[in-house]
Amino acid sequence: MSPLVLVCFALISYAVAAILSYQGRKHEQESLRLAGVISAFGGLFGIIAGISTIVSGYDTADATAAMSHWFSMDMLSALMVVVISVVTMAASVYSINYLEEYYGKGGWKVNVLFNIFAAAMTALVVSANVMVFIIFMEIISLASWLIVISDGSVKSKKAGLQYFIADHAASLLVVVAFMIVASHADSYQFSAIMQNPVTGATASLVFLLALVGFGIKAAGIGLHGWLPKAYPIAPSYCSTLISCVMVKIGIYGILKFAILFLGATQLWWGFLVLIFGAVSSVLGVMYALAEHDIKRLLAYHTIENIGIILIGVGVSMIGIASHHPVLALLGLLGGLYHLLNHAVFKGLLCLGSGSIVFRMHTKEMDDMGGLAKTMPKTAAAFLIGTLAICALPPLNGFVSEWFIYQSLFSMGKVGTVANMLFGPFGMVMLAFTGALACMCFVKVYGICFTGAPKTERAANTREVGPAMITATTSLAVLCVVLGVCAPWIAPYFSSIASSMLNMAPITVAHGLTVYPAVADQAILSTPVIAIALALLTLVPAALLYAFRQRRLERRHQGDPWACGYQYEQKMTVSAASITRPMRHMFGFIYNNRQQSFTERFVLPYLSNGGETPTLDGRKVCRFCIIAVVVVVLFVPLISGVSL
Repeated sequence: MSPLVLVCFALISYAVAAILSYQGRKHEQESLRLAGVISAFGGLFGIIAGISTIVSGYDTADATAAMSHWFSMDMLSALMVVVISVVTMAASVYSINYLEEYYGKGGWKVNVLFNIFAAAMTALVVSANVMVFIIFMEIISLASWLIVISDGSVKSKKAGLQYFIADHAASLLVVVAFMIVASHADSYQFSAIMQNPVTGATASLVFLLALVGFGIKAAGIGLHGWLPKAYPIAPSYCSTLISCVMVKIGIYGILKFAILFLGATQLWWGFLVLIFGAVSSVLGVMYALAEHDIKRLLAYHTIENIGIILIGVGVSMIGIASHHPVLALLGLLGGLYHLLNHAVFKGLLCLGSGSIVFRMHTKEMDDMGGLAKTMPKTAAAFLIGTLAICALPPLNGFVSEWFIYQSLFSMGKVGTVANMLFGPFGMVMLAFTGALACMCFVKVYGICFTGAPKTERAANTREVGPAMITATTSLAVLCVVLGVCAPWIAPYFSSIASSMLNMAPITVAHGLTVYPAVADQAILSTPVIAIALALLTLVPAALLYAFRQRRLERRHQGDPWACGYQYEQKMTVSAASITRPMRHMFGFIYNNRQQSFTERFVLPYLSNGGETPTLDGRKVCRFCIIAVVVVVLFVPLISGVSL
C-alpha cells in the first residue's frame, strides 16, 4: 500500500475525531474518549506510513501523477510524518483522561482544534506544491492561535495576540521567499523549484527570508518571544504539539530552502545557522534555569534543543558548501536524529508536566515537592525524560548529540581556518548547554518530585489516570529504544541524510557499535553501556537491600538541623535559590529578556491597548495593505506561473 494512502487514512481519522467531538458536544465524556482513540489510530497510520517509506526507500513521486502533483513523500517528509504522528498518538491517548477537567467547559472545541492542528501539520509536510504548503501553513497558524486563546482569559488573549502577530509576520517572509523561487522556476511545484534553483545574491536573499521566517516559527533565540507566553497557556496535550512538533515545521522549512531548494552553496550560510543554533542552545537553557513555572521552563528548553538541531544543520551546510560530503552527512544525521529524539523526550516531559498541573492546579514548582511518593509512575517516566534531555547515556538524547559532537570534531579537522575555529566553538557551546541542562533538571526533578511536600495540595495529590500514564510510559520506553538500539536505527538516518544530499549512504554502524563514518575517530556502543549500567546498579541495590534494616533504624525523626537555628519551612531549597548565583552572575542577560521585539515595537501599533488587548481592525488593514504593496513591488512575479 502506498504510504500516501496511509497518510490519507491518518487525515481521515483526524477529521472523524474532530467531527465526533463536535457532534457529541452534548455527551462529552463518551464522544471525547472515542475521539481520542480515533486520533490515536490516525497517529498510528502516520507512523506506519513514515517508517515504511524510510525502511523501503519508497519514493512517492513515483505514485499516481494526480496525487504527486499536489502531495509527495520523500525521506525527509517521511521522517517529519513520523515525528508528528508519534507525538500526536501519545497526546491523543493522554487526552482520554486529561479532558475530564474540560467536560462542560468547551472541551469539545479544544479537541476539534487539536485534530485540525495535527491534520494540517501532517498534510503540510507531504505537500509538493507552494500553494498547498501556504494554505496548510495558515491553517496551522489559525488552529494553534485558537488553541492558545481557548480559555478566554486576559492572559491567554495577550499571549495569543503576540503569537498571532509574530507567526503571521513569519508567514509573510516565507511567502515572499516562496514567490521568488516559484517565479524563477516558473512553477509552484517543489520538483521544478529544485531543478531550477535561484543563484547569486537572489539566493542569499531567499535564504535570509526563509531563515528569519521559519526561525520565528521554530522559536530560535531572538525570534522566540511568542513561545514562552503561548505554550504555558494552552491545554497540556495541545501545547505538547506546539512545543514538540509545530516548531519542527520551522526546521523543516529551513532544511527545505537551504539544502533542497538552494543547495547550500554559500559557506557563510552554514556559519550563520551554526552560530544561530549555538547561541539559541546556550541562551535557551540559561533562560530555563531562571524559571519557576514548570511549563515556561520547558518552553525555553525547546529553544535550547532547536538550537542543538540547528548546530547539526549548520555543520551540514558548511560541509556541502566546502565539498566535504562526509561532514555534510554527519551534521545532517545528528540534526535529524535529534529532531526525532527531541520530539520524544520533550513530548514525555510536556505530558509529564501536564500530569503534575492536572493534579496540582499550579505551575509553580515551589508549591510542589514529594510528588514521587504520590505520583510514582509519572515520576519514573519523567525521570527518564530528564535523563534523555540532559543527553546522558544510553538514552536517545545522548546518541544524537554524540553524532553532532562528532560532526564538529570532523569540521575542526577539514577545510579552512574558519572551520578550525567554529568547530571547537560549537563543541564548547554544546558542552556548556549540556552542563546547564543537567543543572536545570536536577532543579526541576529535585524541587518537584523529591523531599517533603511544600504545600498541603502537594501532599494530597494522587496518580493520574491510566491513559495519561500509558502515554508518558510509552514515550519513556521510546527514549530508551531510540538510544539503546542506535546501532540499528542510525543507518536509517544516514539514508535520510544521504537522500537529501544526493549521495550514497555512508556506513555509521557495525554490529553493536556506531561511529562517525570512520571508526578511527570515535566509536560508541549504547547496548554495551546499557548492560554495564544495569550491572553497576546491582551493587548499590544489593547493599541497600542487605543493610535496609540498619538504615531504617538509624533514621532520625523531627526537623532537619539548621545550624542551631529553629527550622522553618522556608529554609527548604527553592527553585530560586538553586539558580541565584547564575542569575546574579549573568544578570545582564536575564534583565533584558522581559519583553520581546513584538511586545515592544509591534503590539502597540496593531492593538487597541487596554487590559485586554485586541487587534485594531483599521491598523491591521493598514499593515496588510503595506505588506501586499511590499510583495507586489519587490517580488515581481512572472505571469503565467503554472500550478
